Amino acid sequence: MTLTVILRPRAEDDIRVAYQWYEAQQVGLGEDFLARLRRSLLHAAEFPESSPVIYKSVRRCVVTRFPYLAFYLSEPTRILVLAVLHTSRDPATWPHR
Repeated sequence: MTLTVILRPRAEDDIRVAYQWYEAQQVGLGEDFLARLRRSLLHAAEFPESSPVIYKSVRRCVVTRFPYLAFYLSEPTRILVLAVLHTSRDPATWPHR
C-alpha cells in the first residue's frame, strides 16, 4: 500500500527555494529537481521503512542527481515530510522543525 505524502509548510518552503534557485541557473532544471524529488518521495511512500532512521523516528531519502535530502516521519497512513535540505547544510543551524 502506498502511503499519502504530506508536506509540512517549511518543507514546501524548502522546495520552493530550491526550485527557484535551480530555475535561475538553467530553465527546466527546477522542473527536473521537482520530478526527481517527487520520485524519491513516491518511493518513500511505497517503501517507507527502506530509508535509514537519522534521528529518533525521522528518516531521510536522497534526491537523485541533486544534493538534497528529504526528511520524513513514517506514520500508519502517510509520510510527513519535515524538510528538504541541501546536503551541505549543517543540521545544527536548522530552525526548529
